[in-house]
Amino acid sequence: MSDSDGRHLGRFGATSLGVGAIVGGGILALAGVAFATAGAAAIVAFALNGVIALITAVSFVRLATKYPESGGTYAYAKRVVSIEVAFIVGWVVWFASIVAGVLYALGFAVFTVEGVIRLFPSLIEQWSWIGDGRGELLLALVAIGAYSWILVGRSAGGGNSVTIGKVVVFGLLIVGGAWALVSGNPSEAVGQLRPFAPSGVMGIMQAMGYTFIALQGFDLIGAVGGEVKNPKRTLPFAMYGSLAITLVIYLPLLVVISTIGAPPEGILAAAQANPEGLVAGAVDRFLGPTGYWLVIGAGILSMLSALHANLYGASRVAFSMARDRTLPRQLGSVRGLTGTPATAVIVTGVMMVIIVLAVDNVATAGAAASLIFLVSFAMVHCIAILILRRTGESRFPVYPILGVIFCLGLAIFQSVVVPEAGRIAVLWLGVGLALYLMALAPGARLADASAEASDPELARSRGRNPLVLAPIANPASAASLSNVAATVRTPNAGKVVLLSVLRPDPFPNESIIRDAKNILAESVGQSLDSDLRPETLFTVASDVWGEIARVANEHDCETVLVGLPHIEEQGVEIRLEGLISAINSDVVIMRAPQRWNISKATRILIPVRGQRAHSRLRARILASLSRSTPPELTFVQALPSSITVDILHRQRQKIRRLARDEASGPYTANIDLVEDPVASIVNRASESDLIIMGMENRHGNKPSIGPFALEVARKTSVPLILLGCRSFPTSFAAARGFAQAISVIQKSGSSRSDSSKSS
Repeated sequence: MSDSDGRHLGRFGATSLGVGAIVGGGILALAGVAFATAGAAAIVAFALNGVIALITAVSFVRLATKYPESGGTYAYAKRVVSIEVAFIVGWVVWFASIVAGVLYALGFAVFTVEGVIRLFPSLIEQWSWIGDGRGELLLALVAIGAYSWILVGRSAGGGNSVTIGKVVVFGLLIVGGAWALVSGNPSEAVGQLRPFAPSGVMGIMQAMGYTFIALQGFDLIGAVGGEVKNPKRTLPFAMYGSLAITLVIYLPLLVVISTIGAPPEGILAAAQANPEGLVAGAVDRFLGPTGYWLVIGAGILSMLSALHANLYGASRVAFSMARDRTLPRQLGSVRGLTGTPATAVIVTGVMMVIIVLAVDNVATAGAAASLIFLVSFAMVHCIAILILRRTGESRFPVYPILGVIFCLGLAIFQSVVVPEAGRIAVLWLGVGLALYLMALAPGARLADASAEASDPELARSRGRNPLVLAPIANPASAASLSNVAATVRTPNAGKVVLLSVLRPDPFPNESIIRDAKNILAESVGQSLDSDLRPETLFTVASDVWGEIARVANEHDCETVLVGLPHIEEQGVEIRLEGLISAINSDVVIMRAPQRWNISKATRILIPVRGQRAHSRLRARILASLSRSTPPELTFVQALPSSITVDILHRQRQKIRRLARDEASGPYTANIDLVEDPVASIVNRASESDLIIMGMENRHGNKPSIGPFALEVARKTSVPLILLGCRSFPTSFAAARGFAQAISVIQKSGSSRSDSSKSS
């Protein structure tokens, strides 16, 4: 792919992003905590964390190469599970990168203040605020602000030179330590490793929980996958390469620190006395002041590059979520001159500032970040398991299953050992759920419905197989019903079932059998003329409407499509309302000529009332119609000419937002000030090829055709589609989505068995 499509990161840039996020910051900030907890066995803790990270990278590489788009874990989740679960994943990942950025901003401040005090000890006497915590707080805020400004101004950059510099510094530290070890007394230095694990396995596990964040960063490469050139090759190279470089630096450095760099009292005692200054003090012992300043320089460079990488990755997660309406739409805007998600960068930076002001402890920030990343990585493994099972690649994927066990096990252990980290994670998750249920759910579900209709692979990768039931009484209507059903159904995953109910009295009857054969012939003809492949189902029942309801409920149909050429006839409304009240499906009623093709409708009139009861179903249909040549959409609301200017202004804004959210192509949004709303719609219908309008909602949220729609049907002759949706309170609809998503995960990708049979 070329740079013109937004992909500008090559192998070096992507790998540098990962190395910049991983190397240095975590080990310098948290190595002392690990040694204080596990003694010299902290080396084992880092190595085991490396194994978990490599297993996790396997799942990340599989998902990133399959879905090379920005958003990382969130982007993978929305492809595999419901929008509700995808929101939880994105919310957790966004916060994890934010907390990691806070850790590195505070770490940068600690190392900078340490260096300033060492260089200018007299400053503490003149300006006490430098060493009492206020100086560190100010520096952390300045660093976040500076990198936010950099990323607002350009899509990437500002981190490669820093990353190269710190890798060189770490190389010098390792070479210097190895030289001191070999030229000195190696046996005495190795003796400093005893006692190796004073706290046993529990100490090692606790050190793993504290320091897992030190290996985080390779996942950020996936978060910017939409900006990576040749992602099939670049993403695996960058993820595995950044982890390999990290382990090649970390493990030798830890060995050097715990041997030649340990004081006579041992590494455990030194770490417990001064965990933050352990690395600098250790290097000072074998390289002198030069080594000390190398550590300070490496610390500053490491913290800044890791802050840059996490702010960069977190902003892309927020940007991707906003595009799907799981975060406010404003975060999905881009800056015109640079094409950067400026608002997402600014909001992410502000969130970092808020958390810096609330949590000023490096150890707590590191523990919370490690816990949250472990949870998010467990989610990645679950997503990989679902994908592998649904595609049939593996029924028992070993690496993802091991990843889930390791990540969740360590996360649970960490939440018990460091309860503050668990409380921070639970609090953030609670805030996110409340925000989603109260504000974001309607827009997110609407955007998701459009996405499923626009993207033929989305529903299939989620393991969905929704059914559209289309009852047919007249063989001549099979063609037009099948055509509309192809638009209503979920593409590439949904199925259409043509239902013919045969009456038992008189039965068998030659005309009934002939009609059944003709219906079957029409359905076969449709399958040959298009990729719809409808199935046919014949049942015998004396109550046709009751049988339709029974079949719809028994097969858990998502939508029931009813063709009524004479919808305005007396008695039809009562029968339809009886059907609607008896089924748990969306209802689409079609009035159209025989053999009418909905794809020929290029001018669509959409009367609305400013409410969103039918938005999800309507957005799905409009997105489906827009997959080839988008039709011209006209949203119109008829209001009395006597309304006030303020009400008119509010309603105009309301209909514009509704049209913007539902339309997948060109549209106009109008308000007609008239005394007779029906006459307004009738006049506009003469210039349209199709009318799509919603039914009324009555008691119990049950749709009803209503007098307005019936009057429009009587006075117009153009094809008409009426939509009836089961409307629930927002919180209930979202809660139902969460429950459905959990059910999908529990099934682990097992596909629903065919719910209709051909006869």
